[in-house]
Amino acid sequence: MIELKTPAEIDEMRPAGAFVASVLTELAARATVGTNLLKLDAIAHEMIRKRGAESCYIDYHPSFGASPFGKVLCTSVNDAVLHGLPHDYVLRDGDVLSLDFAASVNGWVADSALTVVVGTPRSPEDTRLIEVTTDALAAGIAAAQPGGRLGDISAAIGAVATAAGYGVNTDFGGHGVGRTMHGDPHVPNQGRAGRGLPLRAGLVIAIEPWFLETTDRIYTDKDGWTLRSADGSNGAHMEHTVAITEDGPVVLTAR
Repeated sequence: MIELKTPAEIDEMRPAGAFVASVLTELAARATVGTNLLKLDAIAHEMIRKRGAESCYIDYHPSFGASPFGKVLCTSVNDAVLHGLPHDYVLRDGDVLSLDFAASVNGWVADSALTVVVGTPRSPEDTRLIEVTTDALAAGIAAAQPGGRLGDISAAIGAVATAAGYGVNTDFGGHGVGRTMHGDPHVPNQGRAGRGLPLRAGLVIAIEPWFLETTDRIYTDKDGWTLRSADGSNGAHMEHTVAITEDGPVVLTAR
């Protein structure tokens, strides 16, 4: 079921968005050479505790997950692009790190992700991949206009990827956000403009392009959660929670 939020409810979602943005900003700054992924998860856990927020991940157990996630943060490194389960790994110079974080504040959820290079980039292609994914997110947000269609968002994202020469996997994408982290509608990262669900004021969605350097195929790691590229190439993932209003899209997780 797709729920439309009132302007007052969208205002009530802003603290969750601001909190999620603050956590990702802190984590990106702390993701330096020599930092353990478990340390990043511990930082996020402590920030949740201090804020009086609730994790959306720790007890999360969808059909595709091997078990409850057990952590409060997704940390995907290099060929891992989505759902990276934090583990005992020390970040190295040039690692491509995607951080995905969602939390509930006062009963409302926000969800966001970013990708950074730790230290010095190993390859210009890593930097380019992050830039293209960032541009695709911006294009998707710009297309989230009242009176449009869901396909407008998907087409805008896909056009950026295609122009850059990247394939697009539509198995995982954006989604509705509200009292829970994942809801309808699904927002694929490829589609046809002018098709799909009408975009109305009050719709709140996570828009989240993710691409891999040289493939669009993924597989699940033996940890039962982490999604990796089929050919070992690096990935990037960007995401914002966006409210569609009469005046256009509002990014609730702006950093």
